[in-house]
Amino acid sequence: MTVLRVFNNNVVLARDSSGDEVILTGRGLGFQAKAGTAVDPAKIIRVFVPSDGRDPDHLAQLLAGVPPEMIQLVSRTLPDLADSDRMTHSATLVIALADHLNFATHRAARGLTVEYPLRAEVSHLYPHELRQARDLLAAVNLHLEQPLPESEEVALALHLVNAGMASGDLTFTYRMTGVIHQLVSVIEAEYGLDLGHDSVSVGRFITHLRYLFVRVSQHQQLASESSPISDAIRATYPDATIVAERLAGIIELRLGDELTSDEVSYLSLHVARIAESR
Repeated sequence: MTVLRVFNNNVVLARDSSGDEVILTGRGLGFQAKAGTAVDPAKIIRVFVPSDGRDPDHLAQLLAGVPPEMIQLVSRTLPDLADSDRMTHSATLVIALADHLNFATHRAARGLTVEYPLRAEVSHLYPHELRQARDLLAAVNLHLEQPLPESEEVALALHLVNAGMASGDLTFTYRMTGVIHQLVSVIEAEYGLDLGHDSVSVGRFITHLRYLFVRVSQHQQLASESSPISDAIRATYPDATIVAERLAGIIELRLGDELTSDEVSYLSLHVARIAESR
């Protein structure tokens, strides 16, 4: 591999044998290295391959601001927790988690504890990611002189949710969480339910919403014209369709895009499943 840019003694941007740009980390990897020189393979600890159109220079710059020990700690821990190789090898996720944990350790050293306002929503909507975050925090705390508080698991869970969304924007994930919480509350009020996160129907509904929001943000909603399947769903579940249209109105207000007829129909189907599971 050939050095393209040196960010600090531990992080360099390089070109691999396939011609792709990769981010390399390792103690002393960038020391006295210059663009165009060969990388010493013995010093490489981790190779990050930018994906989803991420700017390699920007990712490397973020990486250079995080202590290599924290990067290694997250890199060692994540494979035991993540659901897929994509998440395990996601440079964006590793950097985001390591960066957050690094600042959290600085806050803890100064006696500052952050209570995240979305704890209830995250616990209700993303129980799986919260369990993963709890395990990650416990594993990281084993290696810290001053363990981080339990409250940090909420922020870590949102980073894991964000990685699953592939939106690249944690602000979008925060907003999405608030909207999902509002939509579930509407269904609860409409049908007089107290929906638990362990409900299969609710879990499917939340997963559907997460991918719906990605489609909306990428302007790739399902067909704008009503399909035969869509018409059949509406005819079969007229009451659920009325509720789904209310939900669609909320989504339009919160996200700024009107849902297509097919999207509303599939919302109706999920609403009907939840109502029938009472």
